[in-house]
Amino acid sequence: MTRVAAIDCGTNSIRLLVADVDPAGGALTDLDRRMEVVRLGQGVDRTGRLAPEALERTFAATRRYADICAELGVERTRFVATSASRDAENRQDFVDGVRAVLGVEPEVVGGDEEATLSFRGATSVLADRHPAPFLVVDIGGGSTELVLGTTTPSAMLSMDVGCVRLTERHLHDDPPTAAQASAAATDVGAALDIATGVVPVGRTATLVGVAGSVTTVTAHVLGLPRYDPERIHGATLGVDEVLAACDDLLRRTRADRAALPFMHPGRVDVIGAGALVWAEVIRRVRDEVATAGGELTHVVTSEHDILDGIALSAAART
Repeated sequence: MTRVAAIDCGTNSIRLLVADVDPAGGALTDLDRRMEVVRLGQGVDRTGRLAPEALERTFAATRRYADICAELGVERTRFVATSASRDAENRQDFVDGVRAVLGVEPEVVGGDEEATLSFRGATSVLADRHPAPFLVVDIGGGSTELVLGTTTPSAMLSMDVGCVRLTERHLHDDPPTAAQASAAATDVGAALDIATGVVPVGRTATLVGVAGSVTTVTAHVLGLPRYDPERIHGATLGVDEVLAACDDLLRRTRADRAALPFMHPGRVDVIGAGALVWAEVIRRVRDEVATAGGELTHVVTSEHDILDGIALSAAART
């Protein structure tokens, strides 16, 4: 067994997975899995820079993660940063700060690498339960990745639409106005126009959604009394009920969202935009599958995502 730590630092949250990896089969045994909302991407869409207070929140969380890694005797660590760090002109401040705290060089990965890691993490636990090809959709704070494949990715694209970016850009009222929601949907639609020219989503046999926006929507569909990863992971839900839940979350006030028992406080202000992205993706994929002569009736949620992909890749390194 190899004990690894995977850290995924996105636009909205920073997450840690410490796991033992079986070198023979590549199976993960979780020892610690946690998430903190640090909103690293605060204002990046507008300013192009990481805010000092966002950096300090991220460094503070990284210090806590470093302590956990030391306590658990981690042998290998991989720290991956995504959309907000890619977009920021002062990302070297972020890289230097993480290196000083963790003693590991953070990797600011491109959209294709992010998509590949998400695909590997999601399909590592779903491939034997559902038919391929899989379309894995990873909705983050600053970007959304679409990746299609069977055992490995065959086509992928990272779109610059995410729950933090769209909230800051369009969804200013509480709840958002119809015009604001329409403007956000237009942005997603334009991104999908480009993405579907690269990723043939009409070939999708199983649509898999990962990350916090999707898992929160799933908890809403299931009416959970608390956030329950075991109930959420692998949930297979009807397209219509998922779309209804997305629309409901978008229309709610922040106070109404905060009152939902499964809602993480750090997602309250951005889940409407995340739900909007998920709904627009589902509608587009459903239409493309229908055009290709098929039918998309259900979507699958995975609690395993880029974090698991990072852990598996860390174990494979020599």
